[in-house]
Amino acid sequence: MTPKIIEYSSRVALAAGLADLLARRLADLVGTRGTARIAVPGGTTPAAMLTLLGQADLDWSHVTVTLTDERWVPSSSPRSNQRLLAETLFAGGAAAATFVPLYSGAAEPTGALAAVAEGVEQTALPLDIAVLGMGVDMHTASLFPGAVGLAAALAPDAPAVVAIKAAGAEEPRVTLTARVLKAAGERHIMIAGADKRAALARALAMEETSDAPIRAVLSGATVHYSL
Repeated sequence: MTPKIIEYSSRVALAAGLADLLARRLADLVGTRGTARIAVPGGTTPAAMLTLLGQADLDWSHVTVTLTDERWVPSSSPRSNQRLLAETLFAGGAAAATFVPLYSGAAEPTGALAAVAEGVEQTALPLDIAVLGMGVDMHTASLFPGAVGLAAALAPDAPAVVAIKAAGAEEPRVTLTARVLKAAGERHIMIAGADKRAALARALAMEETSDAPIRAVLSGATVHYSL
């Protein structure tokens, strides 16, 4: 299960290096096949990388972008990952890409999930690239240890999207499932800080994916790390 690990000299170098790699991969896919599909994370760690990626010179009109997960909040909320993308990735030329949202505007995710999943299945899948983060609790996307909905999200026959309620979370979340993330053509995991490197080591030493959900996507992945 040991993933490939690329170490960078700084977080600035990590953001620039990963953005350049992703831009080249997307350009190659568009050039050879005519389309490319990528899922990207929210959160603070990838913001600089997403800004740089959004400035890349490629034909974004042939790229489809979705999120790995989303808080069930309006895009006007500062907690919205969709808002983060608007301020980073889509502030550049990537605004021409097709965006497939995970938030529908419904009051609760449960009744809206079928329509959200259908949009993802029809437009964003299968993923060519999945870019993920990881928390010190070894979660990735919104696959949180102990969360309500985690078992459904880890199931081999899971739908594309499930609702997740993590302990202590301010709002429900929706996430791409492990099945969808594992099926991506390539997976890149972005982590920064000694605490997250230690968490990765713990995850690799564990046996239960439910205790360390990052394990679900580690096999064959590339980890991009900076202190």
